[in-house]
Amino acid sequence: MIYIIDDFLSNKTFKIIKEGANDFKEVKTPGKSFWVKEPSAELIAHFEDRLEKIEGKEVMNILAFFREAKEGQDSDWRIHNDSIIEGQQPDRALVFYIKGDDHSFNGTAFWEHENHGETFIQSNEEEFDRMLKEDANDKSKWKLKSMVGYKENRLLSYPCNYFHSKYPNEFKDSRVVLVMFYKII
Repeated sequence: MIYIIDDFLSNKTFKIIKEGANDFKEVKTPGKSFWVKEPSAELIAHFEDRLEKIEGKEVMNILAFFREAKEGQDSDWRIHNDSIIEGQQPDRALVFYIKGDDHSFNGTAFWEHENHGETFIQSNEEEFDRMLKEDANDKSKWKLKSMVGYKENRLLSYPCNYFHSKYPNEFKDSRVVLVMFYKII
């Protein structure tokens, strides 16, 4: 199930986060660069506490980071799912919208793969790696299923096995989000 919560944080907390969402560092991975910044332990704990109330169970963060995309930076489609993060299988991912591109409709897209459908069940690691290398930026292999639009202070949470991407792939202005992968215990 996908859920969306607007005005997730108080205005005061959101303003502090937005003002501190800068000074991103490039992290290079095989075939891809990301511009990220690590959130504080206090912020992660705050998100975990809020998510526990929503989920009705204990929540454990696996990985969280601020991420920036803008013109000339992080412009691949990279349609994927998040099957393994930090050597673990998360249950859910979230995108928390902080800054967006005011020039166009943007947000998070959910996709259907021509062979695998809307989700990928981690059963064949070779096929998963192949999809990331060959299919992730080939829109002819995908059908857009739905979109969740950007809105400041909006939280989007979804199962990690859903295929998704940022939307669109390129931004004129800076797009800043907090991404978190978590387990429900």
